[in-house]
Amino acid sequence: MLRIFEVLLFGIWILFSQVLAQSSLSTIKGRILTNDGKPADGVTVFLRENNYVTVTQRDGTYVLKVRPGKYTVQYKILGMVAKESPLEVVSNAAIHLPEVSLEVSSIELDEVVITGQFAPISLNNSVYLVRTLSHEQIRLRNATKVQEVLSDQLGVRFTNDLTLGTTDISLMGMSGQRVKILLDGVPLLDRGDTRESLNQIDINQIDHIELVEGPMSVSYGSDALGGVINLITQKGAGGENFRVSGRIQEETAGNDYKGFQGSGTHHEHVGVNWQHKGWQLDGHITRNNFNGAQLGWLPKDQLLGNVTTGYRNNTIHIWYRLDAEDETIKNNGAPNINTHIQTDQHYLSNRWMHQLQVEWNINSRMSFSGAASYTDYSRRTQTTTLDVLTGDRRLSLGAGEQDKSMFDSKFFRSTLQYRISNSVSLQPGAEISLTGSSGARILGTPTINDYAFFVSSEVAVTPGIHLRPGLRFIKNSVYDAPPVIPSINAKVSLSKALDLRLAYARGFRSPALRELYFDFFDASHSIRGNEHLEAEFSNSFNASVALKTREWGSMQLKSELGAFYNDFNNLITTGYDQTNPAVMTYINIDKYRTTGGTWNNTVYYQNLQVGIGFSYTGVYNRLHEEDTSLPGLTWYPEVNANLLYHLKKIRTDVSLFYKFNGKLPSYETTIENEETIIHRAERSAYHIADFTINKYINNRLSLAGGVKNLFNVTNVRNTSADVGGAHSTGGPVPLGYGRSFFLGLNFQFSNY
Repeated sequence: MLRIFEVLLFGIWILFSQVLAQSSLSTIKGRILTNDGKPADGVTVFLRENNYVTVTQRDGTYVLKVRPGKYTVQYKILGMVAKESPLEVVSNAAIHLPEVSLEVSSIELDEVVITGQFAPISLNNSVYLVRTLSHEQIRLRNATKVQEVLSDQLGVRFTNDLTLGTTDISLMGMSGQRVKILLDGVPLLDRGDTRESLNQIDINQIDHIELVEGPMSVSYGSDALGGVINLITQKGAGGENFRVSGRIQEETAGNDYKGFQGSGTHHEHVGVNWQHKGWQLDGHITRNNFNGAQLGWLPKDQLLGNVTTGYRNNTIHIWYRLDAEDETIKNNGAPNINTHIQTDQHYLSNRWMHQLQVEWNINSRMSFSGAASYTDYSRRTQTTTLDVLTGDRRLSLGAGEQDKSMFDSKFFRSTLQYRISNSVSLQPGAEISLTGSSGARILGTPTINDYAFFVSSEVAVTPGIHLRPGLRFIKNSVYDAPPVIPSINAKVSLSKALDLRLAYARGFRSPALRELYFDFFDASHSIRGNEHLEAEFSNSFNASVALKTREWGSMQLKSELGAFYNDFNNLITTGYDQTNPAVMTYINIDKYRTTGGTWNNTVYYQNLQVGIGFSYTGVYNRLHEEDTSLPGLTWYPEVNANLLYHLKKIRTDVSLFYKFNGKLPSYETTIENEETIIHRAERSAYHIADFTINKYINNRLSLAGGVKNLFNVTNVRNTSADVGGAHSTGGPVPLGYGRSFFLGLNFQFSNY
């Protein structure tokens, strides 16, 4: 694994040498403002006659280095040309263009989404209800992993397995395999029920995150019943640029800390980006080291690397990206007082993910996008015994103690977008997903092959009513796929300030390899796969009313009220084998439902942004059918809030992120005196909050500090009676390692 990082470092050195060798070019500088007088971040500046292109920075400035010639400068917003002007460049000149004001607000610039779409589109114009976490929100969190950024989002909850060192996510009451995790629209591969891949992606490379609640099976296939989380990476916009960035951050684990290697979280990152005449080469390396052993959390060493190379001009953007991950989770035991033998178990993960993507604007009416990926992922259990008196360490030979599971995925998707007229567009596409696995805990070397054709169309029935129907046709190698998966979305403009969105979707999820063929028996596990599982199906309905930005002087308000209802059949979960109650297996449940609503509000006032939201989610109670006096749904509330304030004079950002997770009730059965008793269990409510300060020292350096987990949450009380087993749900629920303090330094150098 270290070889790839040696190659990355060598590549970084070559890039640096090439840039120093470049001859000087003429420099064009300028600044763009929005119509509300704020810097226009992310506006594309393009020279039409050549391949020179760049985007504006956070302060609205831009720089282009070009050769002499006559050009037309275009300023583009949301794919549309906003303004253009002629320009003549002479040799070795420094040209300062006049400040440009564009007819768009600063809020609208940040709301461009791509998830579920076939081209970038304004959130206001999307028929889908998409929630976004901007690059600025991610930066202000000073997160070291994606989980931290999502932890305060409504409907999002995480569970931690301290035995295996893994984390799973739930979205609006649906967890694990029912939440699709994408990296630039390409599915991330996971080995089992949990979505541990979410924390195996470099947070420093994420530009923004898009969340879509509810099934997206037509667009993204299986595993998208509960929703989609799309991690959008940073991409160069072309032009002439050389940039070096770095980050170092130290954080305590509760009250424990030892600098750079011991207790606490230790995060280092370095990246290089080079762009020249449309070509781009990008490389990043990140180290995450965490040790919370004193608080019961397994130490983790993580090394992440990625390389991107590509080319873009006004009609085509093609790029290749490699993401590599090397992770070691250490579960070290205590020495036996009689034998002086210590048993240590380490979990070693390796991930290689290759992506090749292309976006091609064929003409004014037609565009094409395609993605191909290959992922090789393995997790190895390495168990050793250590004689603490002699220092002799040996591999153990017990069942499952030297296990290795390997998974691979080949993925291809292509989509054509054709605009038939100004009111009708058609989007056909094809998708192939080939997944395989092997290992001691997998029966044989099974594969699941999935082939799909999908088509959707957006129709402007009137200027204020847009419909998007869609169909997906599937052929699967291990189960009888449904003949067709339908969906329909509608967006109705009730007024200039108010939009109504309605959606229906049929969802499905095919059984995963682990659920079908997993076979794991040792001292604490008895799990068997079930080759007779059936695919899950759902019928889902969503509705929302969105109040677009309203202005009252210097104050602006956005508000969104939404509701959802999901009805599932053949839900896959764990249960006891009827032929052997001592063995756990995977089973289908006839019925399952989730429903609820959310309300999100954001207020902008000068340099202050305040957000507050509320959600109420109901989850199906299976025991209601046995005892109708019990509620059919169990409900839990959530409240979140964030405050972002920019102190302009001293270039400092102060941020507070807060969430309240309400009581999580459930009903379960126990056996008392040979009688089955139904009782209510409950996971206690808790509060989480982070407070951060980000201070710009100069244009190259910034300092970050603050407090995470302000309310000092560690474990929360759980009254479930299911305790003591390998798959028990009772006992204290681990959520955090206490209040922690962090300090970080960020560096950025650019040649303009």
